[in-house]
Amino acid sequence: MKIAISEVRRRLPDLVRRVGGGDAVVQITVHGEVVAELRQAAPEPEPGAAARKLVEVMRRLPRRKGAKRRISSRTREVLYGRS
Repeated sequence: MKIAISEVRRRLPDLVRRVGGGDAVVQITVHGEVVAELRQAAPEPEPGAAARKLVEVMRRLPRRKGAKRRISSRTREVLYGRS
């Protein structure tokens, strides 16, 4: 639903209740142009969910083959500066 900002100022509590109930997304207009949306907030992710997902993705990556190689002192200097 599109509503002018002047109307939103008068009806904000009602609009927030409607949006909070999941019924609607309110598009706020200024001079007929949509400038903002009022929508229900997304639920908070559970703590650690992103870290668990990252670990899961990393486990599916192919393993590196061969021994680890040492970085030359010149490359180390360029990448990390003088030590």
